Amino acid sequence: MLDLLREIAQTLRNNRLRTMLTGIAVAWGIFMLIVLLGAARGVVNSFHANVDESSANTINIWGGVTSEPYKGYKDGRWIQLKGDDAGAIMKDNGNVSSVAAYASVDTAKIITARDYLNDGFRAVYPEAAKSGKVDMAYGRFINYRDISEQRRVMVLHEKNARLLFGDETKAVGNTVSSMGLAWTVVGVYRHRWRSQSYAPYTTYKAITGNNDNAEELMVTVEGMRTEADGEKAEAGIFKSLARQHQFSPTDKNALWTWNKFTSYLRNVAAFGYLDLAVWVIGIFTLLSGIVGVSNIMFVSVRERTHEIGIRRAIGAKPSAILTQVLAESVAITALFGYIGIVAGTAILQLVDMMMGDVEGFKNPTVDIAIAQKVTAALILSGAFAGLFPALKAIKVKPVEALRDE
Repeated sequence: MLDLLREIAQTLRNNRLRTMLTGIAVAWGIFMLIVLLGAARGVVNSFHANVDESSANTINIWGGVTSEPYKGYKDGRWIQLKGDDAGAIMKDNGNVSSVAAYASVDTAKIITARDYLNDGFRAVYPEAAKSGKVDMAYGRFINYRDISEQRRVMVLHEKNARLLFGDETKAVGNTVSSMGLAWTVVGVYRHRWRSQSYAPYTTYKAITGNNDNAEELMVTVEGMRTEADGEKAEAGIFKSLARQHQFSPTDKNALWTWNKFTSYLRNVAAFGYLDLAVWVIGIFTLLSGIVGVSNIMFVSVRERTHEIGIRRAIGAKPSAILTQVLAESVAITALFGYIGIVAGTAILQLVDMMMGDVEGFKNPTVDIAIAQKVTAALILSGAFAGLFPALKAIKVKPVEALRDE
């Protein structure tokens, strides 16, 4: 093994310029592969960061406008969802574990002695914390005891809490006035772009004279495994609401739906295709360097025909010649390939530092699994590049090689 390494080193030293130019092509191919894989990983990481997989089994529903006449009703009728629709949905669909209603009270002012907000609040169930990715800074979010007891409690964004109380840390436990009533602030949250206030849905319903108009329903469905399961669950919910609001079950305009589960599966499949496309592009880029390595090995075999003949004449087995040529090819590919890996990784780290948490692109770096795959690709590429020159080398007949000049 030591002799083989010395021979490889000697060969590389004797052909420095040729080896360097060929190696640059290999390094560039690997560099591009690493950068492309890292960029794709950044997009995938951003997707997973923005989608809570634990809440991907939900279907969000909004009222629409009918496009078909049905049972004496004309088309063009607005479908107003109700909080009580939850009972019909859960009764008809055994795999539905919960239904949460949401409503917006846009005209309500939130007032303190210091200042006021005029953008109202959103009446919600506790599930809104997960679906909205609400990160609590102080206190807590709306809970089911608030819902059952119709408590007048409110959750504020930290910016709004600072405006109303001067210091967001002092908001929890204090009161605000809204709709002519006092509300206790139970939590302060932080979010990059969302700043709405939250209150319990049942409290909103009670103080508006049992107005049960819901802006949105969020249905949580258990047991979904495939896209067909998601579509079946959505169809069942649609059928329940069609009976509840007297519109045609075939009228797709009557409701607007967002099936997060099927969307999640489709996005995962799309990112799988993206990953495959990156590998294909990267491998083809790498092939340009591999062709160069193969060419340099053909030239090397040609220049060393006399040497190969002597070795064969004194008893060297074809396997020894084959091993040497393949080892030289793998060595060139691996050496410059790892230079490409290091350079690509460094560039990705620099991009990650400069871009930070840019929306849609998060942590564009490669992990150990990708590094292992690239290493395997390097070794296989090097072996492939040296295979044909090696086969040519073992076909050299000792007598003809010794005559060669």
